[in-house]
Formats: sequence, structure tokens, C-alpha cells
Amino acid sequence: MKVKQPLLLLVILVSFSISAQIKHGLRDEQGRHIIPRGFVIVTNEGDFKGDDYLRMVRMGANYQVVRLELGRLSEFPGAKIEESYLKKLESLVALGKQVGIKTVFKMTVYGVDDFSWEAFWLNKNKEHTTYINAWKVVWDRFKNDSFVLGYDVVNEPRKLTMDISYNDLTSKYLVPLYQKIIDESHKINADKKILIQSIFMNKGEGIDNNQYAEITAPVNRKNVIFSPHIYQNKQDLVKPVMDRFDKESDMLNAPIFIGEWGFPTFAQTDTIISGRIGQLSYTELYMRTAEVFDEMGVGSIKAWFSGNPKMQNFLADGPSTWAIFSDKNAVGTVERKYITDIIARPYPQTIAGDIQSFKFDFATRTLSVHVITDNSKGASQIFIGANRHYPDGFTVMCGDSTILKHDPLKNSGLEVVRMNSLSNPSDFIWDDNRQQLTILKWPVNNKELHLKIVPGIFTE
Repeated sequence: MKVKQPLLLLVILVSFSISAQIKHGLRDEQGRHIIPRGFVIVTNEGDFKGDDYLRMVRMGANYQVVRLELGRLSEFPGAKIEESYLKKLESLVALGKQVGIKTVFKMTVYGVDDFSWEAFWLNKNKEHTTYINAWKVVWDRFKNDSFVLGYDVVNEPRKLTMDISYNDLTSKYLVPLYQKIIDESHKINADKKILIQSIFMNKGEGIDNNQYAEITAPVNRKNVIFSPHIYQNKQDLVKPVMDRFDKESDMLNAPIFIGEWGFPTFAQTDTIISGRIGQLSYTELYMRTAEVFDEMGVGSIKAWFSGNPKMQNFLADGPSTWAIFSDKNAVGTVERKYITDIIARPYPQTIAGDIQSFKFDFATRTLSVHVITDNSKGASQIFIGANRHYPDGFTVMCGDSTILKHDPLKNSGLEVVRMNSLSNPSDFIWDDNRQQLTILKWPVNNKELHLKIVPGIFTE
């Protein structure tokens, strides 16, 4: 029996007990469980189009972090508020909205003449007010836009030459500033999320190869998300660093949403396979990092969704970049596939119910997701990435009673091999263009379910 309407995935009802839901997933307006994943968008170069955003979706993105420039939004020295820049921000939000991507804005201090973190903390010239006023320009502009999740309010704050410990800088200056910013933001729209980071430590002062100081004081505000960065190049230190972030998350009473991740690749990496900075090493490093993220259920944003017109040169192994495309123009299409295939791994994006656990096994190319369903919350979406992960076809297994297969040579959507009476084919919609499965209704409600996709075409 063949199902005429394209569909992809069904579920397995399992009898065993599942542990508590993952800790760090977010919730949308309908109460659905969300795993946010996507890329940093740099606003000072490149002109993004709709096709670029579709490409982003086909790589698994459901969120973007748009990097703001303080010099184009404020009255700091050398800065000014640019209406054209605000229009560009509106365009990026709209492009995301067209393909189902939500936006977080992140403020950097780029574009301000001689910005001084030391002077900023001391606030002798009301720098905090000027900074918050810059944010108010953005808050007012997007206060009613449901596709703007919130604001990452201080990007990589620094100590530099200030004669103070990182703990004291955090408790005496950073946390009170966060409280002040959050209070002002919530006056405009208290439903927007505020993302916070920790102090970016001076060179040579990192702990466990991690450059970000520990947050040791609570913020005590609602709608806060902890958004640390991790640029770890030592596999065995990924989990210890994430475990530390997890403890900070508990103290802050805020879920983790990794604001930036992914050790930069070197110019040499694009040309060599093996060795310490070869492509195979990067693939394994990114795999191990992704496994830790998914085990914890954290969202993650990769820097950057861009081409590669120029490289940084601050690491011992030479020129490097965070760009995921190798094109020499600012908007790219040539993937660094040794990392992008890991970034674009299958995962549950939006779940009507509670995600208990999920894992994509890179060795077997198997996606397993345990959920407790709740049809009252609406539809669910799974990113599959069949074009890159299942070119040999795939089989969707729902126990012994429901099995579906997809043969890419036939280009005929899914064939139903077996289907039980609880399943309705019309509730499952496969969007090949976006590489997403939409499940309009779970075949069982308020039950434990196991979703599983394996490579290859099922035969009886």
C-alpha cells in the first residue's frame, strides 16, 4: 500500500518508564517544547536574500542571532542612530519569519570610538543610560513582533585592565547592570526573553581552556536565559565546561541557550584531511560537542552564517575563521562540509508535549526521540536533513505495527509498509524543500512515544 500524500515520520509506543524531561529546552507561545538551533548573522557585511534563509532552514535552523552594532544604534562617541540600519534589521527578521526562523538580537560594541569597558563599568558619564537607550530603540521597534524571541543584552563583557577579580566584577557591576537592563526592557514588553552572558576573561586566564568566567551571583529576574559561549578545541573538556554552565544555570534559574559555539577553522583546514587541525579532527570535535549539547537538551547557535572574504589571525596556527562557508564573498554557499554536516544534524525542533531525551547517533545515522505527547498544544516539527544524512533512503520505524520507507530513486514521498489503526497518514506532512516533518497530531495523546529514523530502505 502506498500513501499518496508525502509523509515521513511516525512513533513507537513504548512500555518502559522515561525519566524527567530535558532541562534546557524552551517553550513557545503554545507551550510546545522547543530546541532552538541556528546561526549568528553578521550585519556589517553581505546582503541576505530569501534563498539564503531557505538554505539556513535546510541546515536545521529555526532561530537566528542577529549581531547588532552599538555604533549604529546609540549616541556614544562616533556613533549615531541609523534609520537605514533599523530597516535592515526589520528585513532580517522578515526574511526569517518567511521560513519559520525566530530572531534574537545581540548587542556588540562595534562602531563606537574608543569604547572602554573600564569606563563603562564605572559609569561616570552615564554610559549605562546611553547603552540602555540604544537598546530601547530596538525594543520599541520589535516589541510587538512575536518572531523576535528576545535580546542578548551585553556581548562578551570584558575586564581588561580593571583592578578587580572576576567574581567582584560580576557581582558588583555585571549583575546590577543586567538587572537595570532587564527592568527597563520589561517596561516595554515583559514577555521578551533576556539572554545573559558571563565575563570574557583576559588572554591566558581561561579555566579548562574556557575563556568565560563563572557567574557567581543570581540575577533574580523573570524571563532570563543563560547564553554562554563555548569555543572549545579539546574534546575531553567540552563536558566539564558544560557541566559548569549547568550549575550556573541552576543558580540563575535560567535554561541554557548556547549563544555561540564552534572552534574556528584554519585556512589550512580547508586543504588537509588528517592531522591536528585537519578536517577529520574538526569533524570529531564537532561531533563530540554536539553529543554533549543534545544530551543536555540545550539550544545552540553557530557562528557565523557567512562567506569568508577575510580571516582572523590571532591563533598560533595561522589565519582562521568562524564562517561556515568558504566563498570569498560575504554571503556564501560553499559549505565547509566537515563541520556543516555536524551542525545540520537531525533533531526535534518543536514538540507538542515534553521531550524526555533525543539523540542523533552519528555512527549509525539514527535519530531517536522520546516524548510525552500533548495534542492540545498543536503541531510538531522535526528537522531530518534527509538530503545530507539519508541519501540512501531511510526507514521510519514505529514498533512492529507501523513501518514506512522512503526510496530516493522513486521520488515518491513515503511508502507505507505497515500502519496501525492509531495512525492517520494525513497528520504527517513531509516538506522536502525545507527538510522538515510536520506532525499535525500525535496518534496517541498524553503517552510516552519513541520516534526513530534509520538509514536504508526497509524490506520485508
